Amino acid sequence: MADERLERGKQVRSEVLGPEHVKRSLAAASDFARPIQELVTEYCWGEVWARPGLGRRERSLVNLGMLTALNRSHELGVHVRGALRNGCTVEEIQEALLQAAIYCGVPAAMEAFRVAEAAIKAAQGEREPEPAASDGASGDGGS
Repeated sequence: MADERLERGKQVRSEVLGPEHVKRSLAAASDFARPIQELVTEYCWGEVWARPGLGRRERSLVNLGMLTALNRSHELGVHVRGALRNGCTVEEIQEALLQAAIYCGVPAAMEAFRVAEAAIKAAQGEREPEPAASDGASGDGGS
């Protein structure tokens, strides 16, 4: 079951974040960080993201609000790109961040808007995103 969940997690994670991102994250993981990459892939992506209760668009929008609240800029950028891959519009991302501003605070939302705008531009091929500080030992980062 664990192997199936890990493989399902790799598939879902690749579909949401892009296969290049997932390959890079897993390949860049040190021996120390490898267990957290596997845990995230298996449980976050193979179990929760694979559940039928919410669609990927909805899960993406929920994640954007939570990552804004937690002030996790690097992960927010990763998940903005994922939200676009999941069919969220730029307007929906903007609205999710405005909603977060009311409940999480304006300073968190201002940072979220900066990160999201850079990620959107990068996804649209306009320029590379600004490097953000890593939020943990996860290879090149990004769940």
